[in-house]
Amino acid sequence: MNPHNHAHEHTHGTIDPSILTTSRGIWAVKWSLLLLMITTAFQALIVYISGSVALLADTIHNFGDALTAIPLGIAFLFARKKPNKRFTYGYGRVEDLAGFFVVFTILISAIVAGYESINRFFHPQKIEYLGAIIAASLIGFLGNEGVAIFRIKVGKEIGSGALIADGYHARTDGLVSLGVLFSVIGVWLGYPLLDPIIGLIMTLMIFKIVWESSIAVFTRMLDGVDPDLVDKIKIESRHVTGVESINEVRVRWLGHRLHAEVNITVDQMLSVKEGHRIAKEVHHELLHHVPFLSNVIIHVDPTDASGESYHYN
Repeated sequence: MNPHNHAHEHTHGTIDPSILTTSRGIWAVKWSLLLLMITTAFQALIVYISGSVALLADTIHNFGDALTAIPLGIAFLFARKKPNKRFTYGYGRVEDLAGFFVVFTILISAIVAGYESINRFFHPQKIEYLGAIIAASLIGFLGNEGVAIFRIKVGKEIGSGALIADGYHARTDGLVSLGVLFSVIGVWLGYPLLDPIIGLIMTLMIFKIVWESSIAVFTRMLDGVDPDLVDKIKIESRHVTGVESINEVRVRWLGHRLHAEVNITVDQMLSVKEGHRIAKEVHHELLHHVPFLSNVIIHVDPTDASGESYHYN
């Protein structure tokens, strides 16, 4: 599985491992978070004094983007803790749990934004400080564009397709922030309902983020992986001389690292020593050619007793 295959995807609540390959990538995520939080704080202040629900929805959207850095921070905090007798695989699952809470937080925020937009649609209220809303919209655009330029630049430096994709996503979010200007124009022209309508449109965008992110987070929590990853492990294992076939492959994420179990079949006439040598070579090949794979267990079967199904008979 090549991390660059997903260069145009963006998922809240989970951090692509390619971002974690260098301290430069971590540094980029930290400063992106700071810039987005400053942008969100300014927008939240204008929401409070103006009452614009379109700006509220955009603020929540930007806040959701900033939250994606939380699983990264938690993952590195727990990465310092070594496996023990109780948690023999370490604490990688904490990253998945953090991703779940991020998605849940965005969901609650989307419900709030939707409720406020619908309520404002049926009970219009006067929107004030139109100039401040325009400024907040422009700040939202400039903040996201700054993050976009920063992420794309660093992503290209470290070869992280995920960070580059996050950069282009931030650029799109900046254009969404400019959409708040339409609500201001509508209010100025005497169409105050345009503000809650745009608020509803942005709320639907947030719900779309929640849906896509939920799929990604729960897939990992249920040990789901990209099927292409299983195929790659089989292909790389077959390259090793002496491997007759690959029977079972199991892979799962633990935080931002992969763990795998592979059953290989070798000639039944080989010695235990020779079978062990082949297993070590498969182990070596997989660790060197499968990105993010940190541990793999190789089980060796002879040709006359091959596969887990044989042992169940």
